[in-house]
Amino acid sequence: MGTGPRRDDGRSVEEPDGCTVSFPGRLRDVTGARLAADGYLAGLSRSSPPTGPDCWNDILLVVTELAANVVQYAPGPFELRMRRTYDGVHVTVHDTSRVQPEPRPFHPHGGGGGVGWHLLHTLCDQVSVVVTADGKDVHAFLPW
Repeated sequence: MGTGPRRDDGRSVEEPDGCTVSFPGRLRDVTGARLAADGYLAGLSRSSPPTGPDCWNDILLVVTELAANVVQYAPGPFELRMRRTYDGVHVTVHDTSRVQPEPRPFHPHGGGGGVGWHLLHTLCDQVSVVVTADGKDVHAFLPW
C-alpha cells in the first residue's frame, strides 16, 4: 500500500493501489477520515465500479465507526489505509492503543453506544485485530 505525496491538510494523494491518510486524533478527524474514504472510493469507482448499491455507503459507515472509536477509546493519532482487493476493499485503521475492541451490550433507550462493533461484523466480510508494538490495526474487508 503506497503513500503518495502529502497535501497541506495531511492527507495523501490517492493512488491506484490504495491510499494512506494520517490524522492527529481530534473529533473533526472522524469527518476527515470519512471524506478521505469517499475521495478514494470516487477514484476507485472510475476504474472499478461497486458491484452493489450499498457497497460505497457501507464502507463509509465502517470508516466513520472505526475513526469514531479511535477518537473515543484510543485517543491519539491514527492512520487510515485503504486498498482494493480482488473482490472488495480492505480498510485498516491503526491507532496507538494496544487494547482490543470488545462488543458491548446495546441498550437502544439508554444511549451510550454499543452498536459499533456489532455493526462492523454485520457489514464486513471479515474483521480482525492485530496488536502491534505501537498500538493495533483493525482490519475490515468489505465487498465492492
